Amino acid sequence: MKLYNTLLEEFTKGQMGYSAIAIIGQSCIVSAAAMMILMSDLSKIPLLVLLFFVTILCMAFNAAILAQLKPKRTFNLLIISVLFSSLVITMFLI
Repeated sequence: MKLYNTLLEEFTKGQMGYSAIAIIGQSCIVSAAAMMILMSDLSKIPLLVLLFFVTILCMAFNAAILAQLKPKRTFNLLIISVLFSSLVITMFLI
């Protein structure tokens, strides 16, 4: 929890700069997750549902930045999006 608070405080201080960097990094991770999903041999419905969630989480973070939401909400969306995409990538690599 201490690490989270420290990172949130740092993100809040330089929100504009960190948001720009986060969009680039998060978009790369999400695109890798989408590629893994589309390359998989899942049936169509689970594939599309998983792709939907990866895309929606990415778009939610981008929208939070564009709407200039509070830094805590934006930071939480970043963490959720990156963790979910990383989980999807790990799931398909194993």
